[in-house]
Amino acid sequence: MLSRRISLIALGAVLLASCGSTPPAPAPAALRAPAAPPAPPRKIKIGLALGGGAARGFAHIGVIKALEAQGIHADIVVGTSAGSVVGALYASGYSGFALQKIALDMDEATISDWAMPLFSSSTGLLKGEALQNYVNKAVNHLPMEKLKKRFGAVVTDLKTGEAVMFDKGNTGMAVRASSAVPSVFQPVKIGARTYVDGGLVAPVPVKFTRENMGADFVIAVNISTQADTQATASSVDVLMQTFSIMGQRLNHFELKEADVVIAPALGKMGSADFTGRNLAILAGEQAAAAVMPQLKAKLAAKQRP
Repeated sequence: MLSRRISLIALGAVLLASCGSTPPAPAPAALRAPAAPPAPPRKIKIGLALGGGAARGFAHIGVIKALEAQGIHADIVVGTSAGSVVGALYASGYSGFALQKIALDMDEATISDWAMPLFSSSTGLLKGEALQNYVNKAVNHLPMEKLKKRFGAVVTDLKTGEAVMFDKGNTGMAVRASSAVPSVFQPVKIGARTYVDGGLVAPVPVKFTRENMGADFVIAVNISTQADTQATASSVDVLMQTFSIMGQRLNHFELKEADVVIAPALGKMGSADFTGRNLAILAGEQAAAAVMPQLKAKLAAKQRP
């Protein structure tokens, strides 16, 4: 009996020793806790700041086409002058290809409503109502707050010189005011205020896109030109050249706030050169393609959790 008890004690000691020196067998794969999945990319709001430049604004369409081809779709669009025209249509749901078709089919006469008589006390050659009606029809008469993307149009308060952004109300009227180049279009009265072209104070509306609209990542499209390369074939070109000179310093500081700047090579394309729309669209595509690697890298870094 004693010998049996000694044997059991010895066996227990052996078993305890083996438990201390031998690791337990791994649990079957089916019983292991699954590895944590990688964190999804952080959702950020992409903003598109479209600058002014009259007919040179067709380049915005090429930029939008190139971005969409890479799966990059803006959540927020803010435009000045020509940028507000393209921006309103884009925000309403038109794709880049649809915008191109609209641009190529556009008859300049549909947005030209001459003020008569031309040499009266009128403050502009064009009334701007035709542009307002054109935009409203294109967006199905939706107000700005009902568009598919958040949209803002930048204007200049004629009395105070202050930059103002509209993001609610009549879409066509806001675009008309944003595009009201002094002496070309008549100023636009909205409420108790009178407004003119936003390019006088915000040629490329980067700050509005980020600070007012809440964009996390801003892509700026600058279609202005150096004054010494601007065509001066007409009085409109001379006027737009003057704006370019005025806007260069504003752009210098404004564009620094953008994450990426796209500057289509439009050469001496005049501000009233509607015949160059095809080349402008192509220049926009090429400029966007040139910065695409940089744009994607910065966007990916911003999306990391």
